[in-house]
Amino acid sequence: MNPTSTVPIRRALLSVSDKTGIVDFARALHALGVELLSTGGTAQLLSNNGIPVIEVADYTGFPEMMDGRLKTLHPKIHGGLLGRRGVDDAAMDAHDIPPIDLLVVNLYPFEATVAKSDCTLPHAIENIDIGGPTMLRAAAKNHNAVTVITDAADYARVLTELRENHGVVNPATRFDLAVKVFEHTARYDGAIANYLGSIQADGGRDPFPRSYSVQFHKAQAMRYGENPHQGAAFYVEPQPAEACIATARQLQGKELSYNNVADTDAALECVKGFTAPACVIVKHANPCGVAIGATLLDAYHRAYQADPTSAFGGIIAFNRPLDATTAKAIVDRQFVEVIIAPEVSPEALMITASKQNVRVLACGQWNTDCRAPGWDYKRVNGGLLVQDRDLGQVASSDLKVVTQRQPTDAELVDLLFAWQVVKFVKSNAIVYGRDGMILGVGAGQMSRVFSARIAAMKAQEEKLDLHGAAMASDAFFPFRDGLDLAAEFGITAVIQPGGSMRDNEVIAAADEHQMTMVLTGMRHFRH
Repeated sequence: MNPTSTVPIRRALLSVSDKTGIVDFARALHALGVELLSTGGTAQLLSNNGIPVIEVADYTGFPEMMDGRLKTLHPKIHGGLLGRRGVDDAAMDAHDIPPIDLLVVNLYPFEATVAKSDCTLPHAIENIDIGGPTMLRAAAKNHNAVTVITDAADYARVLTELRENHGVVNPATRFDLAVKVFEHTARYDGAIANYLGSIQADGGRDPFPRSYSVQFHKAQAMRYGENPHQGAAFYVEPQPAEACIATARQLQGKELSYNNVADTDAALECVKGFTAPACVIVKHANPCGVAIGATLLDAYHRAYQADPTSAFGGIIAFNRPLDATTAKAIVDRQFVEVIIAPEVSPEALMITASKQNVRVLACGQWNTDCRAPGWDYKRVNGGLLVQDRDLGQVASSDLKVVTQRQPTDAELVDLLFAWQVVKFVKSNAIVYGRDGMILGVGAGQMSRVFSARIAAMKAQEEKLDLHGAAMASDAFFPFRDGLDLAAEFGITAVIQPGGSMRDNEVIAAADEHQMTMVLTGMRHFRH
């Protein structure tokens, strides 16, 4: 560290767009004897609150101009931030550049501005901050001597150190805050590049910009990745748009592993699709038990019944707060890796505490009727595949009946339930279900007919009767063999996207077996 880094803070420059907490912070700095410089609206706010402040224009002798575009781009500002104490002192003295020891800046709200439906390109351009990022980078580069703050959440931390250390901020804190600056400006510049790079020659917007920048924050280091020889960490979005694995609070249990996070995400995203009390049990990224019920306990019992063997060591997700009765049923019955719910009652936590290694998470409540759009990513060697999240839904009114027999009301409910589940099963995917409970799952097979056979084997293993059940397929049937096989097991209703060259053959097979079949026109591949 620079040997002059223990000099107390004597001068601060405050220029913020988000003025949360700035008055109290400035008042505390003034009480510590710090001289305050500021610009425009921030200076006016401080002055109105009786806090002595020097306008930057008065400090530099250079007026603010060009509708505020030019305020702080002056050697007296940047020299005061960049000057190396003990190295550049002579140059600073020769040009009358006093040191600035503390910089507090947050930037024009570019992301919030361009997110508005009525934002125009000229308006977006005017919300690109120039002076702010320039000062931030200068101060962060010179963090050996300068403390720099971009987040109001750090005000209290810095004040505490100033009071405890006679006006000095610890070198480790200055370094941490400097890193935070470069993270902040990188995200800011990335957002600008994403927006401008999406604008086409005709003025239209390409949803996928010509270059793509995204920033995630490290939430957890992990002992290893998918396998012990792989390093890993869990990164999260700065502001997730809805309750999810990234928003989850761990209330008890061992540290989450890489596979725990992936499987918990799969279980939670599946259970979000149901409005009735629901339980989803996932093993190796695929649901092995899914059910709805009159109560959470009923839903859990029915989900477990679908595949008790695979449920061992699985991930359990609920769409209602976890209650004590359901928690007791789980810990008394099975070994479970993770339980996640919107909330967890104190009584339920007292029960799960008897199994100290069980990871219990509360993720917060979501809006089932309004899921947040976003992108999914898949890394390939040398590149990144980006696509919209699969939030596609179908209602009964969207279905096209293509067989001679119409579905009964009960079959229609079963078909939609199975369709809701199959989108979360690895392709090729087949799901059998009835009465709000899955009876068998065939996942990840290279042949659709083999997925159908495996799903039936699962049901037979657990002595679950498939007669009168519904079958969902994530993609079309390329041949009629899948229908013929399902008929042997007693399936009477089928839901699938359609679109095969042999749709007529598949429909004919359904008619031969007196099945009802509906087409969704929507595929749900999952790889």
